[in-house]
Amino acid sequence: MPFVKKNWTYILGALLGAFGGYLYWRFIGCSSGTCPITSSPLMSSLYGLIIGSLIGGLFKAKEKR
Repeated sequence: MPFVKKNWTYILGALLGAFGGYLYWRFIGCSSGTCPITSSPLMSSLYGLIIGSLIGGLFKAKEKR
């Protein structure tokens, strides 16, 4: 549990990003199948997961010494 408590912004960002990536594939996506990221729900969700965790890391509070 200490891992989750320490990195909750990364985890929340990753979950929101994966959900956002799936929604992007579902509603916008690539109908022809030639787009490497948005043609597959898995790739779109993984891309969203990575971007979401990076953005979530921006909101992490500084550790006190």
